[in-house]
Amino acid sequence: MKTAIGIGLLPHTAVRKTIILVVILVLCNFGSVKVEALSTLLPATEVQALREIATQIGKRDWNFDVDPCLNDSSHTSWATPKQLTGLYSTTLSLATAPSLMAHATYHIILRGQDLAGVLPPSIAKLPYLTLIDFTRNFLSGNIPSEWASTKLEYMSFNVNNLSGPIPTFLGNITTLQYLNLETNMFSGTVPPELGKLVHLQNLIISANNLTGVLPNSLTNLSKLAELRISSNNFIGRIPDYFKSWNQLKQLEIQGSGLQGPIPSSISVLSNLTELRISDLNGGGSVFPNLSSMTSLQRLMLRGCNLSGSIPDISAMTLLNILDLSFNKLEGSIPDLEDLALNKLQYLYLTSNLLNGSIPEWIKSTDNRYQVDVSYNNFSKSSEPSTCNEHLNVFKSSSVPNNSLSGACLDKFPCTEDQYSLHINCGGRETTIKGTKFEDDTDPGGGAEFVPVRPNWGVSSTGFFWDTDLTSKDYIANNVSELGMENSELYTNARLNPLSLTYYANCLGDGNYTVKLHFAEIIIRGNRSFYGVGRRIFDVYIQEKRMEGF
Repeated sequence: MKTAIGIGLLPHTAVRKTIILVVILVLCNFGSVKVEALSTLLPATEVQALREIATQIGKRDWNFDVDPCLNDSSHTSWATPKQLTGLYSTTLSLATAPSLMAHATYHIILRGQDLAGVLPPSIAKLPYLTLIDFTRNFLSGNIPSEWASTKLEYMSFNVNNLSGPIPTFLGNITTLQYLNLETNMFSGTVPPELGKLVHLQNLIISANNLTGVLPNSLTNLSKLAELRISSNNFIGRIPDYFKSWNQLKQLEIQGSGLQGPIPSSISVLSNLTELRISDLNGGGSVFPNLSSMTSLQRLMLRGCNLSGSIPDISAMTLLNILDLSFNKLEGSIPDLEDLALNKLQYLYLTSNLLNGSIPEWIKSTDNRYQVDVSYNNFSKSSEPSTCNEHLNVFKSSSVPNNSLSGACLDKFPCTEDQYSLHINCGGRETTIKGTKFEDDTDPGGGAEFVPVRPNWGVSSTGFFWDTDLTSKDYIANNVSELGMENSELYTNARLNPLSLTYYANCLGDGNYTVKLHFAEIIIRGNRSFYGVGRRIFDVYIQEKRMEGF
């Protein structure tokens, strides 16, 4: 009798989250299976290969004296106990053919282990291995050339310390369907040889140091359903390859280095459920034709130098998130009330040239919605008459002398001029050398306009696309030991993925010195996947960009 004990392969959206999950599948003889069963099921060469793999990746707790098929919760080297799977991930998957003497096929999944070795060359000694997932470790080096002969279908090294060029021999692993190299330090150009992977459905190479142009050979990847190339240093215009990728469902090109405009051929991608393009250099364009994308659930065209008006998108009835911020869009907001009544919950029109009136349906939204229309040119008379902290209308109308007003600010009229202000951003009130830094612990959010005190407040804009955060998660807590002076100022910090503005009201005329205190309190400095990452941001003071950050 045979039985299957658990199974699971996470979709990409779950892989990118901070939660670390464990999955285990072992298909084995049910009943009293002795320790010797492992060597009975597997040739001695493959048992030895597993030992070598453990050494090469730095996995020290695999117990080769215990059969992974043994259904015994006291043995956790092969199977993480269910109650711990949210924190620690161990998977060895073996599936045998009906004959016990047949070779086994393998899945090896080790997530969130902080393994500090290298990608194991001995993977090539397991001819029936089809899936490897080393997400969230600290493996270094590059992908071993020995892997060129494998029959792998799934490879994920998301969040590691891998470096060097993407190997050209990956093009020889034509069985590949899923390739995730995100959040590493790969450099150089994308090799044309990747165009040989005609069965590839998911290609994720975001958050590396890749340069150059995307090769024409990528047009051969006609089965692509997911392509993510964000946070790199590519050059040239967005390639006009979309006609070759008509099965795409998810396309992400954020901060890639590529230039606009968005090619008109993007209109053929009628199967898209998620489209994210941002921070395009170069020339602009009008809003692209997306009328065929009626399956879209998430749409971001942020910082794409778009001009003209926002077209009718009412046919996108499944749309949940719409981010058109930081463009040059003009005219009025189209009627999206039906979308809001259906699926639309997150609407970001921040920093455009929109004018006319703020629609009544926007002003009547409740805390189920996050709507941001800050930094636009709407009529002053159309601003909400009551303060809605989940509707950000900060500087949403053209008012003289750069002054601040509105229902939220009107609650705190200025009674006297102020000449200094100190804030412990995201932290509690504290006093440093006689100077009081004010408390800033009120929860934030994706579209918040909060006058915290009569003389200052916060405008918070942005949605964390790849994590499930609540308003409490817009304040970060330090996870490392702080040894610097005045550490109270660095214990907590406000978080925001798009725009965070502190404004001081009631300041008297004069010249002021602005001091900003920075410390990285999330990305750790140790040899861990917690230390993998980078933070890039701009600082503006009085709407002028500061250099050197």
